[in-house]
Amino acid sequence: MASEHTVKAFDEDITRLRGLIAEMGGLAEVSIGESMDALVKGNKDLAKSVIERDRKIDSLEAEIDKLAVRIIALRAPMADDLREVIAALKIAGVLERIGDYAKNIAKSGGKIQNRNQFEPLTLIPAMAELASEMVHDVLTAYAARDAELAADIVARDDKVDAFYESIFRNLVSHMMENPSTISSAAQLLFVARNIERIGDHATNVAEMVYYAATGAYLTDKEEKA
Repeated sequence: MASEHTVKAFDEDITRLRGLIAEMGGLAEVSIGESMDALVKGNKDLAKSVIERDRKIDSLEAEIDKLAVRIIALRAPMADDLREVIAALKIAGVLERIGDYAKNIAKSGGKIQNRNQFEPLTLIPAMAELASEMVHDVLTAYAARDAELAADIVARDDKVDAFYESIFRNLVSHMMENPSTISSAAQLLFVARNIERIGDHATNVAEMVYYAATGAYLTDKEEKA
C-alpha cells in the first residue's frame, strides 16, 4: 500500500513538473509574439507587458527548480524518470533565457527611429515566427516525448540562421549607406541576434527532449548515420 502511495505521489509530481514547463513555455512563446508586435508597431504598452511578464517566467523557473530537487531528494528516480527530471531542470533554464531574449527585443523596440526605412523589419517578424514555431513545437515534443519531432526541430535551426545572415548583411549595407541610421540599425541587429539565440535555445531543448525520450544523444544518431 505504501509503495502504491509512493508511485502515485511520484506521478503527481511529474505531472506537476510537466505542467509548470508547459506554462513557462507558453508564456515565453506569447512574449516572443508580443515583442515582435511591439517592435513593428512601436507599441510601448505592449513592450512593457512583455518586460513585466518576464518576472512570472523567472518565478516559474524557481518553482520548477524546487520541485525537481524535491523529486530527486524524496523519490530517488531512476533511469527514464531521472532523465525526465534532469531534462525538466535544464529546459526550465533554457526557457528562462528565451523569456530574457523576448524582453530584450521589447526593450530595443523603443530605441528604433523611422521604422519604415528599414527593409529588415519585413524579414525580422518572419524570422521570429519561425523561431516561435520551434519553441511551440519543442514544447509539444516534450509533452509527448516525441523524439522524431525533436529531431525535426533541430534541423529547422539552419533556416533561422539563414534569416539572421541575410538580415545582418542587409543592415550592415544600410548603415554604410546611411550613417545617420546606425543607432537604430544596430538595435535591429541586436533584435535579430536575440531571435537567432531563441532558435538556438529551442534546438537545445529539442536535444534534451530527444535524450529524455531515447536515452541517446542526437549527435550519436548523426555519427551512426
